[in-house]
Amino acid sequence: MIIKPFRRTQRLLTAADYQRVFKKPLRSVDSSFMVLARKNSGGCARLGLAIAKKQLKRAVDRNRVKRVIRESFRQQAELLQGYDFVVLARRDTQQHNNDKLTASLERHWRKLTQPASNQPDKTNTDHQRS
Repeated sequence: MIIKPFRRTQRLLTAADYQRVFKKPLRSVDSSFMVLARKNSGGCARLGLAIAKKQLKRAVDRNRVKRVIRESFRQQAELLQGYDFVVLARRDTQQHNNDKLTASLERHWRKLTQPASNQPDKTNTDHQRS
């Protein structure tokens, strides 16, 4: 088994990093997570976690969910290159086991990183006149 550490360069560290993702994100939502993504210029994937006490009351639940998210992110690192992600937990998250959470995250990663040709262009809303 190859251990892939979660390095500092793979994390969103500042409020500005988070704000950039929150500003114009690609979004994927289900009963467990809301995952926001935005292309970055750095080339490597970065992850930010927003696991609110309001959603998951017990620290043990918040920590378990964060471990599952980080592990899924590490396992999918090659797929996620070139994006910044923020994962927000939803209230139903604590009711699911780790396998179900991992499967949910893998669906989010695939949906958000599919080739741009399959996604509608939401960035350019200007219409050119001929």
